[in-house]
This record gives sequence, C-alpha cells and structure tokens, in this order.
Amino acid sequence: MPGENLTRDEARERAALLSVDGYEVSLDLRSATGDAGGEGPRTFRSVTTLRFRCAEPGASSFADLIAPSVTAVSLNGRDLDPGEVFDGTRILLEDLAADNELIVDAQCAYSRTGEGMHRFVDPEDGEVYLYTQYEPADARRVFANFEQPDLKAPYRFEVRAPEGWTVWSNGVGEQTDGVWRFAETKPIPTYITCVVAGPYHYVTDSYERVFEDGSRLEIPLGAMCRKALAPHFDADDVFLVTKQGLDFFHDHVDYPYPFGKYDQAFVPEYNLGAMENPGMVTFREEFIFRGKVTQASYEGRANVILHEMAHMWFGDLVTMEWWDDLWLKESFADFMGAFALVGATRFTDGWITFANRRKAWAYRADQLPSTHPVTADIRDLQDAKLNFDGITYAKGASVLKQLVAYVGQDAFLEGARRYFKRHAYGNTRLNDLLSVLEETSGRDMAAWSRAWLQTAGVNSLTPQVLLTADGRIDELAVVQEAAESHPELRPHRVAIGLYRRTASGALERYARAEADVDGARTVVGELAGAEAPELVLVNDDDLTYCKIRFDATSLATLREHLGALTDPLARALCWSALWNMTRDALLPARDFIGLVLRFAGRETDIGVLQMLHAWAESALVHYTAPARREEAGLRLAEGARRELESAGAGSEQQLAWARFFASVASSPGDLQLLQDLLSGTATVDGLDVDQELRWAFLESLAAHGVADEKALAEELARDDTASGKRHQVRCLAARPSAEVKARCWEQVVESDALSNALVEATIAGFARPSQRELLAPYAEKYFAAIERVWSERSIQIGMDVVRGLFPSYQDSPETLAATDAWLASHEDAPPALRRLVLEARDDLARGLRGQRRDAEAGSVADGDGDGAEV
Repeated sequence: MPGENLTRDEARERAALLSVDGYEVSLDLRSATGDAGGEGPRTFRSVTTLRFRCAEPGASSFADLIAPSVTAVSLNGRDLDPGEVFDGTRILLEDLAADNELIVDAQCAYSRTGEGMHRFVDPEDGEVYLYTQYEPADARRVFANFEQPDLKAPYRFEVRAPEGWTVWSNGVGEQTDGVWRFAETKPIPTYITCVVAGPYHYVTDSYERVFEDGSRLEIPLGAMCRKALAPHFDADDVFLVTKQGLDFFHDHVDYPYPFGKYDQAFVPEYNLGAMENPGMVTFREEFIFRGKVTQASYEGRANVILHEMAHMWFGDLVTMEWWDDLWLKESFADFMGAFALVGATRFTDGWITFANRRKAWAYRADQLPSTHPVTADIRDLQDAKLNFDGITYAKGASVLKQLVAYVGQDAFLEGARRYFKRHAYGNTRLNDLLSVLEETSGRDMAAWSRAWLQTAGVNSLTPQVLLTADGRIDELAVVQEAAESHPELRPHRVAIGLYRRTASGALERYARAEADVDGARTVVGELAGAEAPELVLVNDDDLTYCKIRFDATSLATLREHLGALTDPLARALCWSALWNMTRDALLPARDFIGLVLRFAGRETDIGVLQMLHAWAESALVHYTAPARREEAGLRLAEGARRELESAGAGSEQQLAWARFFASVASSPGDLQLLQDLLSGTATVDGLDVDQELRWAFLESLAAHGVADEKALAEELARDDTASGKRHQVRCLAARPSAEVKARCWEQVVESDALSNALVEATIAGFARPSQRELLAPYAEKYFAAIERVWSERSIQIGMDVVRGLFPSYQDSPETLAATDAWLASHEDAPPALRRLVLEARDDLARGLRGQRRDAEAGSVADGDGDGAEV
C-alpha cells in the first residue's frame, strides 16, 4: 500500500483550492473476456475528462489514479509526460488555471481483491462478471479523480463491453453503436459511483408514489445476480422489501427519492455486506440463499436492503465532509434500517435482533483499546478503512435510538427533514445535524453530543434494591460505572422493569418506570413501595446503550428461570447481559454454557437462538479453562444433539441446532452421525440435508480428519459451482495436516494468486480451535510476516491476513508476551496495522482472564435441566 494513502490535511487543502464541475469517464471493458495476453495484470482502458476550477490560478495540486500505466495526460490542452507527472498513485497538476480540463488515458487493472473493478470467472459456466466497489477510496483504481468525499460532482459514464453483455451504472443507460451511455448523475462523491457489467440475470419491477399535491413519482426497479444463481433468486421478496422501504422513507423524510432508477445487484466475491451506490446498490451474493435458511437470514437481508436505502438520503444526498463524520451516514443508516424494518415489513421483532446482535458488535468494539468516539479522529484513508466498525455503525445507531427517546420521534424526524432540504447534494459536519435537532427539539444538543458522540467507552448500569420488612421496595437505585480507561458517566434515559413469577411459573413484568440516570447513583422514586421483584431489568425495552448488570437476587432468578421469561426482548437483553458478564470474567464460561444448555432449547426467537449458539461456541473456545475444554465441548455437543433430535420436524430451530451440532461435534459417535446424515443411512425426522448443510457437516468432518481430499473432491463434483468451490477450499484448509497448513500459509501469505473470496475461505479453514498444537509453529511466523504483508498487499487483503491469522488459538501468556514484543519493537509500523494487532491482543488477554475465572469455578454444569448449579 505504499503511496496510496491520503491524509485529512491533504484533502482539506485540495478542497479549499478546487471545485469540480463534472466528469466524463469512458471505460473499455472488452478485455474482460478472452486471453489476457502478455505478462502482468489484465487491464482495461480508462479515459477520464475532468473539468474543475481552481481558486488560486497558478497553484499546484494532484489527481488520484492507481494504474499499471498511463498512456497520456493532458491539462488545459497541454500534453504532459506521464513518466514525469504520474508516480503510480498520483498525477501532479502544476500551474492550474481558473478553469481546467484534465484528460487522462490509462490502462487500469482488473481486481481480484474486491477493490476497484473486480473480475470474476464463474467456474460453473465460464461466464465473466464485473462490478466496482470503491469505499473509501478505490474509484481511483478505475478512473482518474479527486478521491475525497467533499469534492462531489456529476458524472457521465460510457462503457464498451463484450458482445452480449449488459452494463449498468448509477444512471439510466442505453446502448447505441456498441457503446453503453449513461445519464448524468446528480452531484455525488467518487466512492458511490458504480459500474456493473456482464451476462447477469436481470429482473424488473416498478414503484409508484402519488404525493399529497397530486405529483407522481415512478421508480424503475431492477434486481440481478449471476445466471447460475437465478434458480435460487427470490427477486419477488427483494422487491417487496424494497417497495415497503420506499413507502416508509417517503412517509418519513419528506424528500422524494432523487436518483431516478433503483437497481440492486447481488455480486460474487464481495468484501462487504452491501454498498449504497445511488441507483445501483450492490450486495454480496450470499444474500441469495441456495438452501434452507431461517427467518433470521431473511430478516438480515431485509435489514441490509433498508440500511442501503436509508443511505440514499443519509450519505448520498447529504455526504459527510471527511471520514471523521462517517457516522453521519452509517449510524443513521443502521438506525433507520432497523426503524424501517420494524415499521414497514413483516419483521416486526427487528429491535430484538438489534439489541441482541448489533449491540453485541458495538459492546465488543467499545471495549477494545482502539475504541473511539462515534465522531472519530480520522487522520487518513487507512484510518477510514478501519473505522467501518461496531462503533460507527452499531454504537452510533444505539446512540441515535437513545436520542429518539430523548428528543421524541417527531422532533428527530423533523430535524432529519430540515437537514436534507438544507444540505441536499452538499457536505456536512456534526454541527450541521446538531443545529437542526436543536431547532426541532428545543434541547441542548451540545451537551448530549459531548457525552454520547465525542467520548468513547460503554457504561454499566446495576440495580441496587433495598426492601422493607414486609417485602416491598424501600429504595431502588441504579448505579452507573465506567472503565478506568474511559471514565465518562453519561445521561441515560432508561426503563426499569420489575419481574416476578406468576402462579403458572411464567416470569413476567409487573411494574415499569422510566428514569433519567445521571451520575454515579440515581434513585428511581417511582418504584418505591412496589412488591419485591425476583428480577430487576435496567434498560428494559433497550432504550439506552449500556452494559446491563444484575443484583444477586436477579442473577439467581436467571440461573433458575431464564427460560420462563415470556417477553422475547427482555429475554434477549438478559442473554446479552450474561454474555457481557462472561466476556468480562464476571461469569464463568461454564456457567454461560450451562445456561445455554438449560434454556436455549426454549428460545422462540430464531435470531436470538443462533446468536446463543455463536456465543456458546466462543465461550467454549476462548473463555473455558483449557483443562476443562474437552469435557465442556462434549457436553455442548451432547446438548446440541439432544435439541436437534427433539426440535420440531422441519422447523427453523431444528436447522439451527443441526448447524450448531456440526460446529461443536468432536467425538467419534457425533462425527459418525454427521457421516450417516450425509450418506442417508441416518435421518432426523424433517431435517433436509441440502447442499449447504452438507458442506457444513463436511467442514467439521474435514477438520477432524474424517473427510479426506477425495471425499471433498467428490462433493465438489456434486456442487461444481462458485459457492461449492469456496466451501471446498475452506474444507481442504481445515484438514489436520502439517502439510496442508504449510500449503495454506504459502497460498495466503507468500502469494497473491488467490482471489479475495478464496483468501477468506483458506484463512477460515486454516485456523481451527481443535488444531492448537498443529498451528503452534505459525505464531512466530505471523509476527515475522505481517509488516511485509501489510506493505505489499491491498488494504483489504492485509486486514484479512492480519486479523484472520493472528494466533488466537495459542491462548497463553507466551503468545501475549510475543504480541507485546512485536508492538514494542514496531512503534513506527503503520497505525492501522498496529491497531489490528492491538485489537487481537486485547481479545487474547480478555480470553485469558475468562479462562482464569472459569478455572476458579466448580465443575462443568450438568446442563440437563434438573436444577444443577450453573
């Protein structure tokens, strides 16, 4: 990544000097098919005409371009020598006029890393597919530009493509004389321009809206995927959610969708979940389900569709000035996506998923040494790339949820409406949003912002209950605490729920009060005199962002009666709190696993159940004392098998337990059952072992040395598709062989031949918790290699390698010391690289603390529902 970075100071200086009138970009993609010819990367021709103004004639600046070669550069009719002005990442522009025209003719490279113009060859039918992905700064891999979000401009694209292909971009396109020409866009930043090209399967629909004044809005809708995925493509459901979302946003934002058409492309080997390119949204194709999935998967897809739709206003219409205020689009899109999901679609329990899954991401990120305020200090592009994290997305969205409770929904939405109208097609900072919210709410937004947006860290809230002699509440207080590293105590608007068991044994809420918690201790007077609770749930209804703690009585109640909680959101909040206690070494891992074994089988929310499976496996792998890990794993697998066999035939719960059982199976008997389910010699009533489930079973069998290379080759022959190939690569890498691990290391670390998707699959297979001894030699190799990998590979691949190959399964004080030694001897390493290593170190240290806590506790819980201690 040498020379590819751009600092905030450089961007500010350029923005003060230049303003952009427009781009004309001509791409010749006919080279995407056929023989590449010659040595070096496969390339395409890119010709950019860029018109811009300079506030100081005679000044110098630069344009951005990452390309193997530049054929010609012309500035204001003056030919420049590419060898003198182009250094591989920038084009020097000297002696600028007041009005300027830059023309750059370059050979740009197709990508195999998902950055820039990604090229994918479908192994099933040999078809080639292209798409672009730019955020934060990879448009410069496709055309010359000013790669920063505050130099917005209109764009005109024209594309030459292989015969028989269709091409899409942000605007409506037409093909004439073999050239696709697209309508000029509205002013947008470089990172959300887009080109998709290839023999995609394309489905159309339309959306119509009649406004109160009688005006009519018609939006052409399109959805596409690879031809090979067409049989699995449920475009009708994609369009249903899309139309519901468009209705919702038009009801609430009072600004008609401004970008014409609305295409959605599901593309292969995609690094992200999705990208909000206006008029041409891109998604990872894994959102097209080849086998049976639970409703949680459909809910997740719908949430992403609505998240990206929210960006049409939050980010595309109004864009942050620099990546410091990335939250202005991502936090809002995360919140508004969930808000729309609940308000407009069939997924009315979306706030449960938000509380259980999105917030878990935020809580983890906010306790890492790299945590940062929601409004971050982004010094350069590498910082920006790493800040697409749980703080910017999920914490920011959680804070906005609290803001809605603080100022009221009407004031919040009216502030958003004024914000769009005031700053349409422009760029903003934090204060631009705060000012409109102050107007609409009458609240002091500066104080709220200082507490919630400009400080880092998560508070914990614990109830304190004093009872009278006759068993009523004398005083209930909420104690607020903060970590020493981030000692800020914040104002919280919370609901406190009191729960007790009914005559039938159900654990239900009988009293609730809302309160403003501020400072170290807040008394909730409204609950004085209430009957004594068995469970006190602070942050009931999930109004604020905090870690929930329990008093001794409440924790004892949950140990025995968690499954009796009838409210699914309350249950999800309790599970989340217990998981945070496990991560914080306050609850032994064995206790959390025991709770899962006792009560997860009664969980009705499928998304919560699948999250519990992930947490239980993490508790086993990272937080269970090593001496007890094998026994705990056997008990977890035993419980998963029991729940699999007792779940309703054909139910979502059955499928979830089948996948979980496969992930934790290790005994000869459990592995034999997986083999028998694959061969059909054993069945579980109602369980359809489809192709995706077959690969899940095979991954476990491969990792334990049961499925060999021949078996995996036979399975690939059965599923000879792009998805099948990724599954096979992961399974091959999972085999417990020193030779296999050495080959994987060579392919990922020492070579750049694999595409991004196969790098990801190889890393996922390489690092297996059941193979700690086999992976031990790679700890030293990791620290010797990462700085070189970071300097030589793209930032996306660098991140994948540094995160994915960290020796997390060598969970010992020695690995912690080795990590500290690397950090101490590499103080001058790129800050983004150091951040990734620091985060991995923190996870390792946290796991070791959890293991010590687990070792101090008693024997592994029985987990058989007979009241055994957990």
